Amino acid sequence: MTTVTTDYLIIGAGSMGLATADWLAHHSDASVQLLDAFSPPHDQGAHHGETRLLRQAYGEGSSYVPLARRALELWKQLEVESGETLFLPTGVVNVGPLGAPFVEQVAASARQYGLALDSLSGDQLARRWPGWALDNTMHGGFESEAGVLYVERILKCWRARVERCPNVSLATGAQVIRIDAGEQGGWEAHCADGRRFVAERVLLAAGQHIAPLMAGLGIELPLTRVRKTFAWYDGDARYDTANFPGFSLTTPWGAVYYGFPDIDGAGFKMGRHDSGQPLPPGEAMPGFGELEDDVSELQQVVDRYFPGVGALRFGAVCQYIRTPDEHFLIDEPLPGLIVAGGFSGHGFKFASALGEALGLWLDQQCRLPELALFGLSRWSPSQDQPS
Repeated sequence: MTTVTTDYLIIGAGSMGLATADWLAHHSDASVQLLDAFSPPHDQGAHHGETRLLRQAYGEGSSYVPLARRALELWKQLEVESGETLFLPTGVVNVGPLGAPFVEQVAASARQYGLALDSLSGDQLARRWPGWALDNTMHGGFESEAGVLYVERILKCWRARVERCPNVSLATGAQVIRIDAGEQGGWEAHCADGRRFVAERVLLAAGQHIAPLMAGLGIELPLTRVRKTFAWYDGDARYDTANFPGFSLTTPWGAVYYGFPDIDGAGFKMGRHDSGQPLPPGEAMPGFGELEDDVSELQQVVDRYFPGVGALRFGAVCQYIRTPDEHFLIDEPLPGLIVAGGFSGHGFKFASALGEALGLWLDQQCRLPELALFGLSRWSPSQDQPS
């Protein structure tokens, strides 16, 4: 049996694990071991695929805005350091019926933090972007400084930077099946192939595997795995990046969708943010089209709101890992063992800032105030939800 001992161990080399390892590689002399069951970037986690929206006027709660602003600073810094294009400034418009809570919260966040946000009626939206079919029962807020992150490029960039650092090692094909408290303190991670990794402090950021691994330590975490669908369509010139922004759309019947203009000829991309099918960790997901509503739940929105979008090119499935309130879960439920999960649906845009925050927590045992929103204690009746 091979045993590797380092100062810090990061289980899961997805967006949060790689971001944290990258921060440690550039800000700490500690030895770091990074583990992944596959070889990142891959399609087995929640944060794969080509693109994610980046916005700062935040419908999920104004408390996220400082974190979003820091993340944007760090994305731009990473672009400069890497020499790669990682962010496409398409702008993002959030659309919904008059009084829709999400769109109202976007506007409230912008007011509170002085963010630039254009408030537009439905007909103004349709005139500005003829790819929308909207009337004045709808309205929206356009954030011109928002846009699209290139996910796969970012993950490849982080991996390359980490692998250049002599203090950081990445072990792929390392499927962690159990975590134990170390006999001399710290923690031991046991892999399916017999390898064992030991460290004083651990970050567990392994998506769907977080809850089962923590259950083995007697800690039950409120994380649910959900199957989601998204698809690409033919679109006319109205949906080119020069003519159409990224978007979120709350429908009159309360469903929530998100989408992207046609980037590099990939097609108009759209998915549904809410709903989905709960699945146990590890269970295979049915492919796109295997469930009855996969096509229709997207097509009904295409038909109603996007007059220049044509035939379905192809669809795909992904997974969300969610908490009950859909806010993140970041805490240290056992001394020296930090968990970071529940990011699905809106977490990737924060990965640069959360990597910094998690690196500080591991290295300096310093939890930034922004992370207090995401602790386990919020499920106590005496605790308020993030606002």
